[in-house]
Amino acid sequence: MNLGFFTMPIHPLGKEWKVSLREDREAFLLADELRFTEAYVGEHVTDQAENITSSIAFLAWIAAATKQIRLGTGTINMPNTHPATIAASMAMLDHMLDGRLIFGISPGGLLSDAELFGNLDSDRNAMFLESINQVLDIWASEPPYNIKGKYWSISTEKTLIAHIGQGFIAKPLQQPHPPIVVTAVAPFSKGVTEAAARGWDPISANFLMPIWVKSHWPKYVEGCERAGRAADHGNWRVAKSVFVARDAATAKAYATDPEGPYVYYYRSLFTKLKKNGRVDLFKTRRDQPDDEVTLEMICDKLIIYGTPDSVADQLLAFQHEVGNFGTLLYAGKDWKDPELGRRSMILMAEKVMPLVNAGSSKCSGAAQSPLAT
Repeated sequence: MNLGFFTMPIHPLGKEWKVSLREDREAFLLADELRFTEAYVGEHVTDQAENITSSIAFLAWIAAATKQIRLGTGTINMPNTHPATIAASMAMLDHMLDGRLIFGISPGGLLSDAELFGNLDSDRNAMFLESINQVLDIWASEPPYNIKGKYWSISTEKTLIAHIGQGFIAKPLQQPHPPIVVTAVAPFSKGVTEAAARGWDPISANFLMPIWVKSHWPKYVEGCERAGRAADHGNWRVAKSVFVARDAATAKAYATDPEGPYVYYYRSLFTKLKKNGRVDLFKTRRDQPDDEVTLEMICDKLIIYGTPDSVADQLLAFQHEVGNFGTLLYAGKDWKDPELGRRSMILMAEKVMPLVNAGSSKCSGAAQSPLAT
């Protein structure tokens, strides 16, 4: 199993923005130093806590400072930006990263962003599909473009000056395009099936109960079978909230502190999803009453914490519950205590993952299926 990093950082509202941005950057650089295989960053425009407003800008900021790690958008919220802007910006970023880019996409889940960009009452799934199709059409074609859709139309027919390069949209370094991943946030996600049928791969979100994470693999297999390609466990990424400390007391205190970054993270998500009628994501069974879903229950079920040995055991139990997957994405949180935040990532890479991989090999007797780095 590979170790990756995924952050949709939720920072305290009073924290200075430049400080949280610097700490988020340091986490990515540390992941690179520790040889995490890949790392993703989310984006929202209208969220003071989730305050990275552009994953493209953030990754461009750290591109030259990283050496081996593949960097991904986690995710581009496709309905909120013109497809030609996405195509051109992602192509440039892929060149800046010398082909280390992973293209993470979604319809976007933050309703205040949807309202801001005028698509709150639109079919954002339809917009998402049209947008990614147009991005891929741009990369696969030559100018002058003539791509017409319900939401966007793309052309440089009237203004093309081919011999000086005017009217061209850049293509990515990776051909035909960077690998595409989608974040799955729903139980039994139909999106996972559709993505797999198109050759894309899933990331199971770290705020889903294990039973719903488990439901993603059959949907992925279904899509792969439709496309006539092998369903490889190595292509499945699963995000998980993990905190590792040298001693159990420190781990418990930091991970369960009501004012700490882990509980704060899930309090924010719980508030949003409950308001949006999506509290079912936190349920342990479909018929569970809403009033049984509490913040305490969510944190107890979704946060793994402890010493390296304890965390390794919990991750192996989680893997046994949901099935084999290729990359564990360590979910980034605010660095309320920067030393503890850094130490947790170091212990995760240097102590926990060797134990997990040794345990996985003993349990399965199967070879690992590492992703290309």
